[in-house]
Amino acid sequence: MAAGMQAPSKTSRGRRTDALHGQSGKVAPPVRCVAVSAELEGRAGSLIIDSAAEAPSAALPGTDEFASLCRKLDSRSLGYRAVKRAFDIAFSAVIIAVGIVPCVVLSAVIAADTKGSPIYTQERVGRLGRPFRIFKFRTMVADADDVEKYLDAEQLTEWKRERKVTNDPRITPLGRVLRRTSLDELPQFLNVLKGDMSLIGPRAITFAELEHYGADVALLLSVPQGVTGAWQAGPRNEASFENGERQAIELGYARHASLGEDVSVFGSTFGAMFGKRRSGR
Repeated sequence: MAAGMQAPSKTSRGRRTDALHGQSGKVAPPVRCVAVSAELEGRAGSLIIDSAAEAPSAALPGTDEFASLCRKLDSRSLGYRAVKRAFDIAFSAVIIAVGIVPCVVLSAVIAADTKGSPIYTQERVGRLGRPFRIFKFRTMVADADDVEKYLDAEQLTEWKRERKVTNDPRITPLGRVLRRTSLDELPQFLNVLKGDMSLIGPRAITFAELEHYGADVALLLSVPQGVTGAWQAGPRNEASFENGERQAIELGYARHASLGEDVSVFGSTFGAMFGKRRSGR
């Protein structure tokens, strides 16, 4: 979702700190993931972690072993999961029913604006390490994947690290409006209805971005990814992969997922969408 929200609660800050510190209160030694690439469903997958990691070599995203590890790390109760899924189905169905006509009109405008398909799809990593195609309204030029055509050297460095760029020249004027209001995320309710995602959870990322989570990849993927979440509705522009705060927030949610956390994130999302700090990055 777009950036900007009220200041995180003391409890949330404490839980985010837990993601970076162990029981002793000391910062855990860094674990680097040297390379991540995955090609599943008939393609090979690889997750190379250096010697500091303590993950089984067989536990690669997309394997049964990795899925089993994710399930063991999922501390959510059966009742919570049932309520969450029921809400996901009901809420996404209502959004799709109410928004179908406006979305058809918006699709025509986007196609004219970008000269490409109004719906952008990309492979992302879902719960248990399973790949899925995420749906979004296109907010960039049709050939935006040719990043070297549009980005300078500094922007390319930022894009490779964060998968987003400040003042991205590929975003169209209409696309900036869609991002500021988070309307570009509307097609993701199809993903929610299908069960690929949940309304609330860690942001769905690419396989390449898994390297930022090191040995905590299985924890991140033990819960469903969300249309919105603690990072999206929180300090999105300040918390980055580079400073480690983004990982701390996402892993903190995965550890402490509950109805209370979801209600808090859901409320904060409206501040992120319509508050003063929204940016649409």
